[in-house]
Amino acid sequence: MSTTATPSPVDVALGDLARECATTRRVLERAPLDARADWRPHPRSMSLGDLCAHLVNIPNWGVVTLATEGLDFTGPMPPRAPIPTTTAELVAGWDVQVAALTAALAGADEAALGTTWTARAGEQVVFAMPRGAVIRQMVLSHMIHHRAQLGLYLRLLDVPVPAIYGNSADER
Repeated sequence: MSTTATPSPVDVALGDLARECATTRRVLERAPLDARADWRPHPRSMSLGDLCAHLVNIPNWGVVTLATEGLDFTGPMPPRAPIPTTTAELVAGWDVQVAALTAALAGADEAALGTTWTARAGEQVVFAMPRGAVIRQMVLSHMIHHRAQLGLYLRLLDVPVPAIYGNSADER
């Protein structure tokens, strides 16, 4: 019989958060925001600057999820991080947002992760799910999705793409 304690759901979430945020930071460090913020790969795509600003705000969604019962998209929205205009501002803003989410998650317990969080548009429920699922889907998975977009932007801009879940064509 193993004597290793099973990690709590909060500990598992903190580990996932730390790994994925560190990887995202490496991708953000390569974003040529200073010179190419307006660049977009297609007219319907977000600009590089908009994509980076969106990414840097995603951790705040987790903070809001852990601090509130829900959010009504027709009402006042939580404050957003300042829009970065340089890569240095982008990475610094990312670090601030990730630290806030890490602290909020570290202060949560299993019961808090199991309580329902509801997103609304007025009276219409957009979704209602346990906070832990919101953190997994709307924060971590959403961040990973947009990090992948940013990786494609880097490739199209001929910027070396960092290794993410293994080697990239540019980094081992």
